[in-house]
Amino acid sequence: MARAAAGTGARRAAGMQLDSAALARLMPMHLVLSPTGRVRQAGPTLRRLFSRGRLVGRSLFALFEVRGPNRIGNAAGLAAKAGQKLHLMLRGGAAEVPPLRMRGLAMPLAGGEGFLMNLSFGIDIVPAVGLLQLTDTDFAATDMTMELLYLAEANAVVMGEVRALSERLDGARLQAEEEALTDPLTGLRNRRACDSFLSRLCREGQPFALLHIDLDRFKEVNDTLGHAAGDKVLKHIAGVLRGAVAAGDCIARVGGDEFVAILPGSAGSARLRALGEEIIGGAQRPVRVQGRSASVSASVGVTTVPANLRPDPSQVLAQSDAALYAAKAAGRSRVVLADEMAAAAPPPPILARGTS
Repeated sequence: MARAAAGTGARRAAGMQLDSAALARLMPMHLVLSPTGRVRQAGPTLRRLFSRGRLVGRSLFALFEVRGPNRIGNAAGLAAKAGQKLHLMLRGGAAEVPPLRMRGLAMPLAGGEGFLMNLSFGIDIVPAVGLLQLTDTDFAATDMTMELLYLAEANAVVMGEVRALSERLDGARLQAEEEALTDPLTGLRNRRACDSFLSRLCREGQPFALLHIDLDRFKEVNDTLGHAAGDKVLKHIAGVLRGAVAAGDCIARVGGDEFVAILPGSAGSARLRALGEEIIGGAQRPVRVQGRSASVSASVGVTTVPANLRPDPSQVLAQSDAALYAAKAAGRSRVVLADEMAAAAPPPPILARGTS
């Protein structure tokens, strides 16, 4: 009897002969409510939403929290807002569904027989489709929801591809930049990277030490054992330098057998001398090449720059060159600190930019 009464009310509301099946096809998310707001009939999509619990016979206000345009908690309030857009929240629970936000519109049925309400998922359509596995058949034939969702999904796929391509391009760019700053043989920084690092420290007025290292008797290795042996020696020296200095320091191969180590921060003469001697000791260890031994030594010139001086980088390199030349002139395999060189042959002074 209740079902027949609901069908009659629906037909009268439409002003034409319309059975419940046709109403379900036209409005898959409709509710036919009694005058007190209890559910007499529900569209198939809403029945799926409440598949775990009873829907027919329950109060609209037990199923939904009607939040707007003003909070409505009874049938009188619903009648007062007939024809106005309603904002509803599903009252979720273990036996029901998650609290999805919905929109609705309620109209009174003729003769005071209740209400016909049509609902939609509104902004929560995406989670609703996922939770209920909804398809085109769950919406009215005139509803564009699924088409819009397909468009949004296609757009998301395209945007994902664009992001992936952008990440690949960024990765390729970063790799190219890294390769442009790296010595391909030793994996150390190259001269370009060294100049950039040195210029930044000078520009910012940071204190640092610079060690200029040149190999002794390297040409003999190339001439007697070949360039492959020379390459192996250079890789060995790179390993020595990596083991001697900190990870944040700049180690660069700036010439055939020339290396520079730049150490940000302040360091005393004793520490720098000990570091230079450690590098020399490592460089002197023989390298085995095809059953033969390749031996070199190293000379080290050291200069330091105090904080806030901001010198020209060329001045710093000139002073380290002078200290390196003094080390070679003194017999090689030595460490010479620029500020400890003999007064008779001082290195060129390091001056702040703009001074003479």
